[in-house]
This record gives sequence, structure tokens and C-alpha cells, in this order.
Amino acid sequence: MGIYLNPGNAAFTDIRNDVYVDKSGLIERINQSVNTPRRLSCVSRPRRFGKSFAAQMLCAYYDCSCDSSALFEDLEIAEMPSFREHLNHYNVIYVDITGAAPYTNHYKTLIPFLSENITREIMEIFPGVKKGASLPETLVNAASLNGNKFIMIVDEWDAPLRDYRGEILLVGISYNKEIEAGRRKYDCIIEPLVH
Repeated sequence: MGIYLNPGNAAFTDIRNDVYVDKSGLIERINQSVNTPRRLSCVSRPRRFGKSFAAQMLCAYYDCSCDSSALFEDLEIAEMPSFREHLNHYNVIYVDITGAAPYTNHYKTLIPFLSENITREIMEIFPGVKKGASLPETLVNAASLNGNKFIMIVDEWDAPLRDYRGEILLVGISYNKEIEAGRRKYDCIIEPLVH
């Protein structure tokens, strides 16, 4: 559909058309965390161990803009209880950091660049969505308007940091449905990355 929003299942179709080792059991683990307080997941593997393939698999599975049933019907996930419950039920935002990094001159400009471009794409694909003061607010507005939640998949998240030697803080923000005093409630966790 877009560059970042609902990329479809073509990339995973290409992967399945080659020699493919079934790693779809990962989907069940992610499904177990959807709509729970542990909804933030990090799939960490050594370089060249298929993280990008896993990201493409997750995009194809969750993306509501396509029908991926045939891609998964012969894989391990098809035998799992949550298979149909989550298959192609969400808007997916897919970000490959190595693809976005060349458009910014510094890692500090990467997040504003991505936020601006993802927000613009949401506004184009979902006309009528009220633009929020931030990307998370725009996502909440879009989810309220179209009824589908968003799943964000970030591939190569550490690419800009490979040569960085300073302190790194990991930040996780989860917005709730509740509104208190005119503002949406949220949970925020900030932890230093220990290398």
C-alpha cells in the first residue's frame, strides 16, 4: 500500500518461493504478547541469522491489506490456536532503518524523519484522520477512525548505532485507550542499554 504502511506480502512470497526454513513458530510468541502489557517484542539474533526474513514474515502475517492464508497454511503457525485470530487483522508499519538512514545526515535526525514520513503516509492513506501533535497521537486517531490497531515492525533498528560509542537509552511508550484530564494516558519505560 505504502512505503511504510501496510507493505503487503510480496516480500514474504519471494522468500517462500525459495528454500525456506519454517520459523513461523515465532508468530505464536508474538501473538501471545499482542494486547498485553508485554506488547513490545525484540527479536534478537546474530547477524545473517534471518531477522529481516522474520520481519517480512511478520509483515505478511499481520498486514490487513492482503490475504496471506495460502502463504502460511502449510507452516507451523497454521496449527497454533491464535493463527486465524490475528492473521491479516492489523495495519502494519514496517521500517527498515538501513533503507531510511541514507535520507538523513545523522542518527539524531532519523527519528524525526521517520515520524514525519510515516505521519504523512497515514494522512494520505486514511483521509479524515486528525493529525496529532506526534506520530503516536496520529496513530491513535487513525486506529480510532478505521478500527484496526497498528503493529510496528522495525528491521535493522541498530544500523545507525553500530559505530556509536556513547550512552544509549531504550525507550518504550505504550498509549492506553483511557483519557484523563483531556490527555491520553500512557506508560513509559526508559532503561540504559548495557553493552
